Amino acid sequence: MTGAVIHLSVPSGDPIPHALLELAIRLTLESESHLAAEVSVAFLSDEEARRMNRVHLDHDWIPDVLSFQLHGPGEPPHADLYVGLEQARRQAREEGVPEAEELVRLVVHGLLHTLGWDHPEDPAARPVSPHYRRQEELVTEILAEYRESADASGPSPHRGPSPSDAPDQGRRGPGGVPR
Repeated sequence: MTGAVIHLSVPSGDPIPHALLELAIRLTLESESHLAAEVSVAFLSDEEARRMNRVHLDHDWIPDVLSFQLHGPGEPPHADLYVGLEQARRQAREEGVPEAEELVRLVVHGLLHTLGWDHPEDPAARPVSPHYRRQEELVTEILAEYRESADASGPSPHRGPSPSDAPDQGRRGPGGVPR
């Protein structure tokens, strides 16, 4: 595993799969050959996410994830990710996937952005973009590794909700836009 420092900021009382999200961050960093990093993930309400999107990107909509690269060239990754928790839950319901899987997808998506990956703005081009393909490869790998470790160690009250074995191919964002 990496020497990553990971911070998760979760609203009080919200069941967030901490161990799964930490694994997602570590495996994504490892897959991109980063042995040291600092990653913070904050989970926001719709109102907070929309405000951040407006203030920092001049967009007036509720995002699912916002990512900010705080490191310079040649420096270890330092990233701040902001996940719209309510939006993520809506997307999970719309797509028929477990909430935990959608949270992994959004964390991986945002983290890849801070590591230099990008996707086209054109929604039709996203599913074939290298960023999207890499994201989905990682989500599949992370969920499989998590299931294997859960099977080996049994239930844990600290692990959080477990993602199902539902396939995650053909993912779409709000309004059917591929992510």
